[in-house]
Amino acid sequence: MEEIKRPNFFIRLFSWLWRNKWWVSGSIIIVVLMLWWAGVFSSSKKHKYITADITRGDIVQTVTASGEIQPVNTINVGSQVSGTIEDIFVDYNSVVKKGDILLKIEPSVLQSTVDESLALLESAKAELKYAQSEFERNQSLYNDGFISRAEMEKSQTLYEQAQQAVNKAQYAFERAETNLGYATITSPVDGTVISRKVDKGQTVAASFQTPDLFEIAEDLSKMQIETAVSEADIGMVKEGLPVTFTVDAYPNMTFKGNVQQIRLSPTNVSNVVVYTVVIDVDNSDLKLMPGMTAFVTVVVAEAKDALKTKNSALLMRSFQNVIKDKVLDEKITPKTHLAIKRDKDIVFVPYTKGLTTPTETQIISDDIKETDKIIVGIEGQTTTNKSSMPGPRM
Repeated sequence: MEEIKRPNFFIRLFSWLWRNKWWVSGSIIIVVLMLWWAGVFSSSKKHKYITADITRGDIVQTVTASGEIQPVNTINVGSQVSGTIEDIFVDYNSVVKKGDILLKIEPSVLQSTVDESLALLESAKAELKYAQSEFERNQSLYNDGFISRAEMEKSQTLYEQAQQAVNKAQYAFERAETNLGYATITSPVDGTVISRKVDKGQTVAASFQTPDLFEIAEDLSKMQIETAVSEADIGMVKEGLPVTFTVDAYPNMTFKGNVQQIRLSPTNVSNVVVYTVVIDVDNSDLKLMPGMTAFVTVVVAEAKDALKTKNSALLMRSFQNVIKDKVLDEKITPKTHLAIKRDKDIVFVPYTKGLTTPTETQIISDDIKETDKIIVGIEGQTTTNKSSMPGPRM
């Protein structure tokens, strides 16, 4: 009997639902809407925050720049006399000692000047000898009363003029000999020839300025880098700070140096004020060559085992549109406090910024733990909310 009644029950239920289909459909829709509304209402109370991690580790604040590697002391060797180059004794990369002959200028014209000056000197000495004897004779005659005082004084004047003529001829002779010595160019220092700017047979003209013949680097084992640091970073750079740098010639090597000098004279480059920072470099292995471009990193400050977070975690301008479940004191702002999510609670912890790199910032606070999470926003919040999501930093 039970097996015969079961189909009748389902048939009656289906028939009832069909007769009342509009009421049943409306009731289902109302229930669904109520459930949806309850879900939206409850989700509005429980915000899902976006957080950033706090980590512990080393942080290094640096200033980057670039510059050209040059010898510490470079001497440009020139010529003080004009003439044709007779012979050259050194070439590029030649190692020279102080006093070594570098070049000779054809000396015939200079030698003629020396011979002429010597002849004039001998002639002036002969004139002096004659004037001296004439003066002594006239002085004796004047003392005996045979000539007038005027004649005696005239011979004295001629004698003194002859003395000055000899001195003048002597100076001219010495100058001519000195110029003849300048025909032989010698090295003023110990060093290496890094540039030769003339060739044999070339004419050197030293009329208005001294022409450069050679460029000698005094000591290639000691180099320096002149970098340009902007005015925004120059306040962090101090003399003696350690420096690391790389060059394209050795991409897998890192070289070291120290800040030796910060020059006070500014330079305006494309409307940016920069200052020249000189860096001393040890080049004992002679791998670095003059003219190489160095990409410099100046280590300004370093913190070991410090709490840090990404820079993007500290960009919030106001807690007003982010933390809606708490009444905030006016003194609590993102500049002085961090909104920390601990378990299910939100706390505001005072902090100060420490060292800053392009990607990370050190957090200094006694109340912040490594397990804390920094609240940076709410999921689904648009970026048009300027109070909580600031624009890009310059």
